[in-house]
Amino acid sequence: MKAWKVGGAVRDALLGRASGDTDWVVTGATPEQMVAAGYTPVGRDFPVFLHPATKEEYALARTERSTAPGYHGFVFHTAPTVTLEEDLQRRDLTINAMAQDDHGALIDPYGGQRDLAARLLRHVSPAFIEDPVRILRVARFAARLGDFSVAPETATLMREMVASGEVDALVAERVWQEVARGLMEAHPSRLLDVLHDCGALARLLPEIDADWGAGRATPTQATATPMLRQAIDTAARRRAPLPVRFAVLAHHMPLAALHALCERWRIPTDCRELAELLVRERDAVQRSPTLGADALVALLDRCDAWRRPERFEWLLQACDGIAHATPAAGLSAPSQSRLRCALKRAAALDTGAVAQRAAAAGARGADIGAAVHTARVLAVEDDLSDEVND
Repeated sequence: MKAWKVGGAVRDALLGRASGDTDWVVTGATPEQMVAAGYTPVGRDFPVFLHPATKEEYALARTERSTAPGYHGFVFHTAPTVTLEEDLQRRDLTINAMAQDDHGALIDPYGGQRDLAARLLRHVSPAFIEDPVRILRVARFAARLGDFSVAPETATLMREMVASGEVDALVAERVWQEVARGLMEAHPSRLLDVLHDCGALARLLPEIDADWGAGRATPTQATATPMLRQAIDTAARRRAPLPVRFAVLAHHMPLAALHALCERWRIPTDCRELAELLVRERDAVQRSPTLGADALVALLDRCDAWRRPERFEWLLQACDGIAHATPAAGLSAPSQSRLRCALKRAAALDTGAVAQRAAAAGARGADIGAAVHTARVLAVEDDLSDEVND
């Protein structure tokens, strides 16, 4: 029984990058031996155990065989006779198929260190084609490792997998999981480049693919792809949260197309709501420097900024990133300080007291709401007057 450090922790150490969790593979052991040694079983599809002290994951060395299309169409085999090299061979990329023993010696049977030096994302074996999730993972690693390119032979396999319909078997949750992780990497535009180049983006996210490829194919739309690329990468540089990055990516869609995309891939509510809000209100936010107090309060009302100030701040972040990415369109960054000041002043109003006074004067229902709106407008007008006087 022997444990080996594998995968991302080995790769990141060789790259000099910080790594997250450390994964381990155990050879020469049975599940019973692991339990007897104090490990806690947690794997459902194959034997994975938590270390009794560190709680890191230790998986028994295994091989796998595809039995049906899609991510779940695999049969796994574990046994004490499965070697480390056999376990590493089933992995997606050579840079993820390295291991270290307890003395730090590198085990690299498939050339991962060579491909790290060459900045290449290369598949380990022909079995790569059996799992369509690997297409998404290659794209995600391209987004993480911005100066890496996809090896030509791997790119060919990916195109063949798309052409054969393998990506059509992917389940919604897994697609979104990988896309979301890719969007949160340092170079999210690379995720979309790789998916577009192999044809997977057209199959999985056609609403985005149509615009992503426009800049390359149609000179009259040459700003489309560069604008989207710059906007989503700007959001990444600013460390924007996932809802902002998704909203920036989807901001050009008609609402009907956005709804269809979100339903198809079960996009989480926070991402969906912000994207819809951006599509509806982006123009109003851009015009905010010219809006009067009543229009500003109406915009804050539509955005539900009183109850959801964090989401409104995300909206401003998304609008600002898009504005900075579209200088050719004559757009400038919105005067967001004006909106923030309007929100701060109006939100500080004691709306409960306003409602009570209105009710005491005989107002009911919508009239009370109108009284609150008017009070907010007056508060914002005071701020605007102060701006003029200053």
